[in-house]
Amino acid sequence: HADDPGLLRGLAAFATLRVYRGRPFALDEHLARLGRSAARMGRELPPATELAALARQAIEAAGEADCSLRFTVTGGPAGHGPVALVLVGAIPEDLEAKRSTGIGVITLQLGTDPRARVNAPWLLDGVKSTSYAVNMAARDEALRRGADDAVFLAADGTVLEGPITNVWWRRGERLHTPSLDLGILAGVTRAWVWRLAGDLGYEVQEGWYPRSEMASAEEVFTSSSVRELMPVVRLDGSAVGDGLPGPAARSLQAALRRAAES
Repeated sequence: HADDPGLLRGLAAFATLRVYRGRPFALDEHLARLGRSAARMGRELPPATELAALARQAIEAAGEADCSLRFTVTGGPAGHGPVALVLVGAIPEDLEAKRSTGIGVITLQLGTDPRARVNAPWLLDGVKSTSYAVNMAARDEALRRGADDAVFLAADGTVLEGPITNVWWRRGERLHTPSLDLGILAGVTRAWVWRLAGDLGYEVQEGWYPRSEMASAEEVFTSSSVRELMPVVRLDGSAVGDGLPGPAARSLQAALRRAAES
């Protein structure tokens, strides 16, 4: 509907996940987070069973065994109930090539204190809404500067997240990632990486870190549902570690793929 607030004002929640061999990975976790995002914006969510059935219908209609799946839920126009959409998309063809070489990212500083997100819940911290104009502008700025992606910093230089990713780095056998207390998105893949890291002998620590902590790490990588784990080999034009994809990203990527395909 043309008068749906999801279209007019970006008042809609969404979730994107990956489908392996015809099966959506971590579907329950994604739908649970979708429900939390919708609730924070005062939107209703159709029953999870109906959304799951809609997803199966979309996958079958598309005829794609390996693809991405996006749920978008709006409150619907006045006098109507919520509207749910499911979109099947292709996996970018260059993902594996980029994973093998690693990507370059730039840092972009936001004009907000990290505490602002925590102290002002009306800023919708951690909500995955369709109000993504700034996130997409950040991706465009990265491409304009000859990089592949961006990482947001708070006004004081604290590392936050990427436009559509969570951020990780390694020192020895310890992995670091920004804390959810910063108001960043609680990525479903982030939770899986944390779970798998322990199985591989890595200790995980989250916190409030300055850019210098990330820049001086032995390796950096990002996590997201469609891209999975992506090594970062250049940060603001400078090499990260030895400038090559690191062992943690490789081993965690393999473990995540095994979990998804099992």
